Amino acid sequence: MNCPAMSASASSSCSYSTFRPRHPVLLPHDSQRSVQFSRLHSEAASDGWGEKTQPQPQPPLRLLGKQSLPLRAVVTTSSSSNISTSDEIEKVGVLLLNLGGPETLDDVQPFLFNLFADPDIIRLPPLFQFLQKPLAQFISVARAPKSKEGYASIGGGSPLRRITDSQAEELSKCLSEKNVPAKVYVGMRYWHPFTEEAIEQIKTDGITKLVVLPLYPQFSISTSGSSLRLLEKIFREDEYLVNMQHTVIPSWYQREGYITAMANLIQNELGKFDSPSQVVIFFSAHGVPLAYVEEAGDPYKAEMEECVDLIMEELDKRNITNAYTLAYQSRVGPVEWLKPYTEEAITELGKKGVENLLAVPISFVSEHIETLEEIDVEYKELALSSGIKNWGRVPALGTEPLFISDLADAVVESLPYVGAMAVSNLEARQSLVPLGSVEELLATYDSQRRELPAPVTMWEWGFTRSAETWNGRAAMLAVLALLVLEVTTGKGFLHQWGILPSS
Repeated sequence: MNCPAMSASASSSCSYSTFRPRHPVLLPHDSQRSVQFSRLHSEAASDGWGEKTQPQPQPPLRLLGKQSLPLRAVVTTSSSSNISTSDEIEKVGVLLLNLGGPETLDDVQPFLFNLFADPDIIRLPPLFQFLQKPLAQFISVARAPKSKEGYASIGGGSPLRRITDSQAEELSKCLSEKNVPAKVYVGMRYWHPFTEEAIEQIKTDGITKLVVLPLYPQFSISTSGSSLRLLEKIFREDEYLVNMQHTVIPSWYQREGYITAMANLIQNELGKFDSPSQVVIFFSAHGVPLAYVEEAGDPYKAEMEECVDLIMEELDKRNITNAYTLAYQSRVGPVEWLKPYTEEAITELGKKGVENLLAVPISFVSEHIETLEEIDVEYKELALSSGIKNWGRVPALGTEPLFISDLADAVVESLPYVGAMAVSNLEARQSLVPLGSVEELLATYDSQRRELPAPVTMWEWGFTRSAETWNGRAAMLAVLALLVLEVTTGKGFLHQWGILPSS
């Protein structure tokens, strides 16, 4: 694969000159996109691989999407000589983090167990954390039959590992073409190759500088946060890793190459419609529980909305001014998730007379169950039954050359930051990324981000928002505990009433 050169003029011209002025399609639960962030250049500067230069004068703040943006990197390093000395050859590694997926139908239930056993996916209060694994077992067994049907419909397993391996291979080739020889590793959170397996290979290969790159464009507690929390634990417990120089790229949705690649895919798919200007661009992102954003300060929603704005700004430059909207898919359980929900948004658009819809899986860079089955089958059927006549879907980026080149650029740009801050072993042991709270994480990788509301930490009684949250959780957990007890013992009210079959 050839790595295309990145430039400000990378976007191609567009022949769609008759598009109507763009306007967001406002659905009942559409949020107002009022949060805009600016970025500062990092104060760390280096020449080549290690020699520090004098800090350069900082340019004024620049709005996102207007110009090429600096990389944001979290740096945790050690000055220890256990890993390398100036006389040794540095061995660069890149660790790609992803979700993982079952490769066969027999893998579905254990994969689901690993998913729901993660406290960043189902967040239980400390008093009930002993129920994490029993609850995960209950949910995974209950959901496995339906999930197996979905995976069977897309070939009997998830293609995520195959695609991620291909991305790693192409990224390695692209880095070599950029004169940065590096080994690229894949670490999955919930299935093989697990993050632990990737780390063992990194140690075996003697990597001395590591760039950690989650394959999630936008940061969320439940995706990048969960993977980084696990990585933090692994690093803290391993003497070799404690002394390894490393850097983390928490999110990269604002990078010019990524934005341009997404705009290219959208432009290409719009051209397949008979009336491209009449197509509504439907961004569908994976959802997260609303409490993650409102209570824990998860930046996912703000980053997702900002990402959509940047893509639409890029399309504007090409005179593509279609109407668009953003919705969230894949909600699980009885709690409220980010709105509008994709299925409700599609139905609402049909009622409004929209006939042409182009789905854009905005939070996914690889095809998997949410794109191949949920979007391509379930949402397509819903759209056609809701009055939408023409349906299209933008493919995931996969190994698209411009996208891979941009990831390679991100790695290259981050390398001077590895080793830019020398800290003691004691400090290095504290955290790869301080994930004790989202506020600490945000302060680490972007000190200019606006302050987010603190999580609910106190139990309050009365008609307060905190009380409703905690009382609702307590009631839900009590019901779940009774269900787990009945399923495991075969006795209880549900068996007596005939709701559950007696053994």
